[in-house]
Amino acid sequence: MIVRKYQSLDCEEMAQLFYDTIHTINRKDYSKEQLDVWADGKVDIESWNQRYLSSHTLVAIEDKRIVGFGNIDDQGYLDMLYVHKEYQNNQIATKLCDQLEKFVTSKITTYASISAKGFFEKRGYRVIRENEVIRKGITLTNYLMEKE
Repeated sequence: MIVRKYQSLDCEEMAQLFYDTIHTINRKDYSKEQLDVWADGKVDIESWNQRYLSSHTLVAIEDKRIVGFGNIDDQGYLDMLYVHKEYQNNQIATKLCDQLEKFVTSKITTYASISAKGFFEKRGYRVIRENEVIRKGITLTNYLMEKE
């Protein structure tokens, strides 16, 4: 596996990974209705591309495909960290997170899903508060977490 900097051509494959991972991995912690409002399959590729270009975004490549990605901004906000549904438990998230965390020297914050909370706790993040996000009238629970 190699980890490299994001390129605009990666965006569509990342959007599909995002959708597939949420609808597969997160279904143990969220209802179908919640998954559908979290990832509805309608991604604004240009908006996402700008989001990734304006932050430190890394992709993990294995077997000529994107198997994970993540991004963090200069203020230490870890925005996204997703691993392909077929490549779970292969240290991909750990490797991405290790490299993303090196981009900042301040505290790092993230909003972790129920499914990802344990991963972040093992990395030394602590829960600041449980958070509820309402999308299209549907409530999603996540956790504001930080690491010094």
